[in-house]
Amino acid sequence: MELIGSSYKGEMKNGKMDGKGEYTFPTETKYVGEMKEGMFHGKGVLHFPNGSKYEATWENGKAKEGSFIFADGLQYQEKDWDYCDGHDRRFYSERCNGLRPAGETQLTDLHPPRVIPDGCYDCGDGFYDPNTRVVSSYPGRFLRNAVDSEHEWIVRTCRKAWDEVVGVDREKSVATGPEETSKIN
Repeated sequence: MELIGSSYKGEMKNGKMDGKGEYTFPTETKYVGEMKEGMFHGKGVLHFPNGSKYEATWENGKAKEGSFIFADGLQYQEKDWDYCDGHDRRFYSERCNGLRPAGETQLTDLHPPRVIPDGCYDCGDGFYDPNTRVVSSYPGRFLRNAVDSEHEWIVRTCRKAWDEVVGVDREKSVATGPEETSKIN
């Protein structure tokens, strides 16, 4: 396990994960639950680095029945899903807690939003640097290299750090340009 960057803490039987344990993947995703003969088996929860989780009943390493819960507490529903459906674009926390006062824009469901490193994007599970095409976890650990389709999606849809100066350029501004006087005859 150490060879591929994962780790396991828990009960073992015949050199295999068996009983209750905690398996951590190289991506920092963590499974906490029951194991049998080296596989997820029984009740267990996958905890993702972004705070979301998948609670499931597992059989021989495969989820048989489960529920995905986003980091903000929203539980995914296959039927009657009414969140972010095109008619109501509020964040889940806004639905639960109400809208922020005027002037306090909520850019993400996390308030205040994460500070994105210069030139990078927040892609949901970490920051993406388009120059290196690397996605790193929020604490800065390597997650993956982005393939072309993921790169294009991130650049097209994800929130980006400011990489340009915004505001008024006093030298080019009409309001602060050289004073003009008009003569009235």
